[in-house]
Amino acid sequence: MTLPIRLIIGLGNPGPEYETTRHNAGFWLADHLADDLKTSFSMEKGFSAWVAKGRHDGEAVILAKPATFMNRSGQAAGALLRFYKLVPEQVLVLHDELDLMPGQVKLKQGGGHAGHNGLKDIQSAFSNPGFWRLRLGIGHPRTLGLAQQVAAFVLNPPRREELTQIEGVIDRCRAIFPALLRGEFTQATNQLHEANRG
Repeated sequence: MTLPIRLIIGLGNPGPEYETTRHNAGFWLADHLADDLKTSFSMEKGFSAWVAKGRHDGEAVILAKPATFMNRSGQAAGALLRFYKLVPEQVLVLHDELDLMPGQVKLKQGGGHAGHNGLKDIQSAFSNPGFWRLRLGIGHPRTLGLAQQVAAFVLNPPRREELTQIEGVIDRCRAIFPALLRGEFTQATNQLHEANRG
């Protein structure tokens, strides 16, 4: 039995200086999903996160953006998981992905963290890698022909053409969101990956 998603965690860094950086792609998508659920974020200090609560088909859905820096994302994720008595399989983490080009996106369950500090911290907070991830491609400085180090690259805004591609991906993720909330992962994956080839 596949459990539907009940907790969505967008990853990013807090503060206006990080708002437009590539590392905050997870926050961007979380903001759009809150709009789609007609809810908005408010700071909940007990969870170290901005939290938005919505409903879909009568079921409660929690959206969160950790208020800690990326490498401490597990603090909010762990607190929310415990409070709402969920299991990792009901959690979807939205994050930027260096291994995918802008305009690409992948949905996957489980697996490693590939050096992504936010994922790494959540994995250790859950002590179980079985949560779902929506990997939003931002490209890699090498594949994009940039001389930047990865750390500088993720903390800079995407170039205009990359931003357009990332925004396209965000729209595609919004389209599969209802399927994820119903636990229809095969349908969501096919729909999402079909567009990757398009």
